[in-house]
Amino acid sequence: MDASSETESSTEGGALPDETYSLLESAVLWALLLIGLGTAIGLVVSPEAVWDEGLAPVVWDPIVEDASETGDAGYNPWNTTLYTVGLFAAVLALQAVFRRWRLPSDDLMVFALTSWVILAPVLRVLEDAHLFPEGKDLLYISPLIHLHLAAWLVGVGLIAHRLDVAVARSERPSVVERRVHHVLLFALPLGLSGFWAWVLQPIHETDMALDTLPLVVGAFVALGGVVLILMRTTHAEALTRALLAFGSGAVILSLGYYVALAMHLSEAYVDDPYNTIVLWPILVGVVLPCLVGVALHRLGASDLRHLRASGHEPGVLPVGVSLDQWESDPEAVANHPIERLSNRAMLASPLVILMVVGQLSDGLATFLGLDVFGYGEKHVASQGVIDIGARINDRLGIEFGVGAWFFAVIKIALVSAIVVLFSRMRVEQRQQHLRVLVVLAVMVVGLAPGLRDIGRLILDV
Repeated sequence: MDASSETESSTEGGALPDETYSLLESAVLWALLLIGLGTAIGLVVSPEAVWDEGLAPVVWDPIVEDASETGDAGYNPWNTTLYTVGLFAAVLALQAVFRRWRLPSDDLMVFALTSWVILAPVLRVLEDAHLFPEGKDLLYISPLIHLHLAAWLVGVGLIAHRLDVAVARSERPSVVERRVHHVLLFALPLGLSGFWAWVLQPIHETDMALDTLPLVVGAFVALGGVVLILMRTTHAEALTRALLAFGSGAVILSLGYYVALAMHLSEAYVDDPYNTIVLWPILVGVVLPCLVGVALHRLGASDLRHLRASGHEPGVLPVGVSLDQWESDPEAVANHPIERLSNRAMLASPLVILMVVGQLSDGLATFLGLDVFGYGEKHVASQGVIDIGARINDRLGIEFGVGAWFFAVIKIALVSAIVVLFSRMRVEQRQQHLRVLVVLAVMVVGLAPGLRDIGRLILDV
C-alpha cells in the first residue's frame, strides 16, 4: 500500500478521525453518564431500594468485611459481574477520551501506568497485615483501592497535562520545556511527600512498631528514583514523565514499609513454628515470569528495531487506513513492513511482555498459595477453574493440593493465546489507546492479584 493510496483512504472509506467517537464509544459514554446520574438520583429519592437493598449488600458490605480482622471476604456473582462489566466499559470510555485528548500511548506510557498497577498490590498487602487504622483501611480494599489510586493518578496527570499544554502553546517551547523540567523536579517530590502524609503516615497511628531505618532508606531511594527518572526522560511529555516518576516513587516508598514489616514479623515469628518469612515464592511468581518476558523480548527485538526504523509501530496500520481497507487486499500489503515484521516485533513490545508476566505471575502465585501454602480462593470464576482441577485430582487419585495447578495451566494457555492474538492483531492508528488500556485492564486482574499473593506468601499474612 503506497503513500498515494494512504492519502486517498483518509478521505474515502478510511479510518475515522481521532476526534470522532464511534457509535459504540458514544453509546458507552452516554450509558455511563446516564447510569451515574440515575444512581445519584436514586440514592436521593429512594436510598432504601438503591443502597440498602442494592449496592450495600453487593458492593459495600463485602468491602467492610474484607477490611475486618477476619478479612478476605469472597466475591459473589453479582459484584463479579458488576466489576467485570464496569472494567470493560471504563476501558472503552477512557480510551475514547484519551484519544481525543491526544494523550501519549507509547511504551513509556505503558511502563508509567504499570507502576500504578504495581502500587495497588503493594498497598493491599500492607492492609492484609492490618497496618492501616480502622476507617482508612477501606481505601485499600478492591475496588476502592483502584478508585483511590486512580484519583492520585488523575491529579498528577492533570497537573502534568497542563504543563504539556503550556509547552504546546508557547512561542519558545525549548525555554518552556526547561521550566517544566524544573517544575517537575520540585513538584513531584513535594507531591510524594503528600502521598506519604495521606497514605502511609496513618500506619504510625496504629500499635505496629516498625523499624525506622528501612523507612528512611525507602524515602531517600524513592526521591532519588523520581529525580533519576525525570533526568532520563527529558525527551518525553510531562504527562508520561510525571506518571512514571510519581508511580515508581510511590512504589519504592511503600516498599520501605514492606521491608520494615518483614523485619518486625521475622522477630515475632521466632517462637512461632506455624509462621515464617519466606522469599523463595519470588523466584516462582516474579523471577520466572520475568525470564519468560526476557525470552520474548529477545525473540522480537530485532524485528521491532527494524520496524520502528521504517516509521511504524508493530501491528498499527498507517495513518488514515482502516482495518477493512487493509484486509481487503492481502496481496497488496503482503510486503509492507507492518506485515513482514509485526508478528515477531510484537513479542518484544511491552504490551505483550507485561500481559504475559502478569498472567503467569497470577497463575503461579495462585498455585503456590492454594496447593502449597493452603490459602483459599475468593474469586468466583477462579474457584470454578480450581474446582475442575480438584475433580481431576480425585479421578487420578492425586492427594497434593486442591486443584490450583489447573488454574496455572489455564493461565499458561491464556498467555499463549495472548501472544498469538497480539502478534497477529492489526489495529488502526486511532485504536492505539484502546490497546494500551486493554493491557492495563488485563494487568489489573492478573499482575496485581499475582503480586499481592506473592507478598502475602512471603509475609505469611
